[in-house]
Amino acid sequence: MPGWIDLACEEYLKRMPRELQTEIVEIKPDKRASGKNSETVQESEAKRILEIAGKDCLIALDERGQEVSTLQLTEKLKQWQGLGRDICLVVGGADGLHPSIKQKAQWQWSLSRLTLPHGMVRVLLSEQLYRAYTVIQNHPYHRE
Repeated sequence: MPGWIDLACEEYLKRMPRELQTEIVEIKPDKRASGKNSETVQESEAKRILEIAGKDCLIALDERGQEVSTLQLTEKLKQWQGLGRDICLVVGGADGLHPSIKQKAQWQWSLSRLTLPHGMVRVLLSEQLYRAYTVIQNHPYHRE
């Protein structure tokens, strides 16, 4: 990722409190070389995602998922805090998420109907998680 993406994500993630520690785990994408088709690439990525996600609460980011406002995301964050387990927000590779990941997900979330580059998704996720945290802390929210 370009340096500005890492800097932006780091800025928001370092503001998160210890009880909402957030990290980005990157899985090296498969390539469509050697006759691999989209399905094969998705299957391979799904296996690696599940190795990392383990028993976490899985949230799949998908353009067909549910769109929410920041205040609705804040309510989701409160619910996640009450679960007492890690939350794994999964962004698919260039071919998208394998159906098995979407089926295992507790929620499918759409940031936008637009196709967004992965770097922008990282920044947007980092900022929105931080914003939801600040709303929980009763910081003024400019949309109320």
